Amino acid sequence: MSSEILWYANRATGAVCLVLFTVVVLLGIAVRLRTRLPGLPRFGTVSLHRSLSLSAMVFLALHIAFAVIDSYVDITVVDVVVPFASNYQPLWLGLGTVALDLMLAVVVTSLLRARMGHRAWRAVHWLAYASWPVALIHGIGIGTDTGADWMTWLTVSCVAAVVAAVGIRLAHAARAARRTPAALLRTAEGARS
Repeated sequence: MSSEILWYANRATGAVCLVLFTVVVLLGIAVRLRTRLPGLPRFGTVSLHRSLSLSAMVFLALHIAFAVIDSYVDITVVDVVVPFASNYQPLWLGLGTVALDLMLAVVVTSLLRARMGHRAWRAVHWLAYASWPVALIHGIGIGTDTGADWMTWLTVSCVAAVVAAVGIRLAHAARAARRTPAALLRTAEGARS
């Protein structure tokens, strides 16, 4: 495979990863909020979240493989797993490595979810929220299409969608927190009478 084909494949898989991981984050928030997607039962939303997570990881593996195989830039397997070890764009590539390492922790614990407690799995699963912006910054910093209009609009759209979903998630959490003390107080008063 020519270096030019690998370069285009790397760019394409990077853009696809941005879209897929954005949708995975959105679906993860929807699952947490117990949202049903139109035409799907609740378990369908969970299933779609898991399936797209796997698809995103496959595209990420391809993205990484194309970067390592391409001889135009010297990126090694060590650079892929050890943050900031690369001679090529150490900061931007290192951020991609950090995002990968965080995602691997999420994937491994998700595969072991039945063997570990729900609380431990959920605590590690929060790393997905951290990995998305780190990966986004990696793409902005190292991506060769960053200045292209289509990539700018794609990035802005993904960021807007995630910010809106996180805002909704935080609003739901704040509402639940405000209701919880009152519900506890009513329960305690009811128990006294």
